[in-house]
Amino acid sequence: MELVLLERVENLGNMGDIVSVKNGFARNFLLPQSKALRATKANLVRFEAERDFLEKRNAETAKKASDEGSDLDGKTYLAIRQAGETGILYGSVSSRDVAELIGEPVRRAMVVLEQPIKALGMHDVRIKLHPEVSINVIINVARTEDEAERQAAGEDIIASQQDEDKADAEDDAAERAEVAKEMFDEGHGDAAEDELADAPGEEEASE
Repeated sequence: MELVLLERVENLGNMGDIVSVKNGFARNFLLPQSKALRATKANLVRFEAERDFLEKRNAETAKKASDEGSDLDGKTYLAIRQAGETGILYGSVSSRDVAELIGEPVRRAMVVLEQPIKALGMHDVRIKLHPEVSINVIINVARTEDEAERQAAGEDIIASQQDEDKADAEDDAAERAEVAKEMFDEGHGDAAEDELADAPGEEEASE
């Protein structure tokens, strides 16, 4: 279907461009949202008659979006979520969640997410406030506010946790080895072997 665009549509064209799109995209999105008109002779004449008005209105809404976005651009928003030891969320952070975290004037449809956020960390998210105005915010997804602060400071929470677990396992193994040595020295060989058997191996300590 051939349409004339009434505003800029990302990856498609600018106001006044005549484009060819699939019928479903036109009927389900562009036409009902008044982003385009069918490119008939009558509509093209209508568009040219209204072009000045449309361009002026577009400039005004773009300026308003830019003014509103200036206070939001680059800001960080905290999303507390449950997650496993590997950092994968038990749920996700969706475009609806991001819109709710930011609040007005952001709506769900403005949040550009190819797929929901499913892992802990600092995530850059683009917000399209207007066809010609986009900003970026950061969604800090963490299990606790303490973890969020550490992530914001640049720490890799999952790597730190794995290092801590490895250090704890190594300390436990060293402590058991020391206890076993003392038992051997005191003539309690069987008990010492039992103590060593309960100690984590090298592979387990490094996991």
